[in-house]
Amino acid sequence: MSTQVFDPRPCVLGEGPLWHPLRQELFWFDIIACRLLSRQGETTRMWQFDEHHSAAGWVDHETLLAASETGLWRFDIETGRRDLVAPLEADRSEMRSNDGRADRQGGFWIGTMGKRAEPGLGAIYRYYKGETVRLFDGLTIPNAICFAPDGRIAYFACTKTGQINRQALDASGWPIGASEVFLDLRAAGLNPDGAVVDAEGGIWNAQWGAGRVARYLPDGSFDRAISVGGVHSSCPAFGGADLTTLFVTTAREDIPTPDAAQGVVYACDAGVKGLREPQILL
Repeated sequence: MSTQVFDPRPCVLGEGPLWHPLRQELFWFDIIACRLLSRQGETTRMWQFDEHHSAAGWVDHETLLAASETGLWRFDIETGRRDLVAPLEADRSEMRSNDGRADRQGGFWIGTMGKRAEPGLGAIYRYYKGETVRLFDGLTIPNAICFAPDGRIAYFACTKTGQINRQALDASGWPIGASEVFLDLRAAGLNPDGAVVDAEGGIWNAQWGAGRVARYLPDGSFDRAISVGGVHSSCPAFGGADLTTLFVTTAREDIPTPDAAQGVVYACDAGVKGLREPQILL
């Protein structure tokens, strides 16, 4: 499967791609540069913030729920206005948000981590109908947050451990019991970053430093991998009119002399259909 550059604007740390199904527009973040970017056909936009932002979900045609280092914000796409929905470790200046995604029940999961990736400082929270609950802690770089098609399984990882976990959920999307290891990528030397689930339940995981996104079946077996030009592939998202396009963000971070292939957004035909990102219920 061949990939092409979808958007050539370089990001220090491209992350959090979101295909807005009502707008047919891709949004993504440059965490380090404190920017939100988008592309809709040939139209591109960029919003500059005064703090790190990393992930978002959609609320309605005009509104995102965006995660920053201090909170979850109702973000007006047309005006750029932010209104605080819920604080997120706002009293800890050493922390920032990282990977996040809406669950099938309309909640939003978001990871936090130390700005210097200090071991064990990270956590994963869930925002759901006005309540923010800390679900997991002791993580270093929380990543790979995604959900099975029926909404009864969540996946998440700590990139530093090289493992992706699987967590059973109840009908409202809250964890049931303890999580278990779904994939152990340590022997292969792979670093699990962002992930998304397709309509068949396959898990597409961007692997930092490997320049690829790999698909694993629900039983954990490897299916295929798609290479991208950016060494640090960071997060995939399905989009396009029929949800068969796989978008992949990449990063220039930790590359001393990055070329034009680093930090841009790639796109390809995934050969399988994705799922529409759920609407977040505020």
